[in-house]
Amino acid sequence: MEQHNEILYREWAHAPSHLFVPGGAYIITAGTYRKTPLFNSPDKREFLMQSLFAEAERWGWSLQAWAIMANHYHFVALTPEQATTLPRLITSLHSKTAIWLNKTDGAPGRKVWFQYWDTRLTYQHSYLARLNYVHHNPAKHGLVEDAENYRWCSMGWFTRNATAGFRQTVLSFKYDLVRVEDNF
Repeated sequence: MEQHNEILYREWAHAPSHLFVPGGAYIITAGTYRKTPLFNSPDKREFLMQSLFAEAERWGWSLQAWAIMANHYHFVALTPEQATTLPRLITSLHSKTAIWLNKTDGAPGRKVWFQYWDTRLTYQHSYLARLNYVHHNPAKHGLVEDAENYRWCSMGWFTRNATAGFRQTVLSFKYDLVRVEDNF
């Protein structure tokens, strides 16, 4: 591994939020170009996850849930005062991870990211259902039986850090009918 060793096991520092602020929460999904599984190793997924943590912190977004897979990712975050920084956060994240990945793979100039989708969550029920959806996403894709055992998603973090009541509330929301761009 390269430079990212020092942050390899740093977790997202903030506790899960109990507060829902209409207009202040988003779900974001991004996919690799042609759905190619470019983040196909633990080191690559770790780099993407740690880069997401760093960029969210840099731009003032408070991560609430995340899931990093080989060819896409999802995250739910609360915005800073202005949500207008989202395109800059994504551009910076995609640029840094593409440069690093292409250098790692010896593939200069390769197109890594296709596009991203964002949805502003304006209802508390939508927010809670999407938190649950993202927490369970690795299990939905068959990567693990229990998402808590998947290193690159927030389920384990959430179960360790959320209060029992909030955890029970979020996990009670059905996520199998949530409509999120996720045909990866």
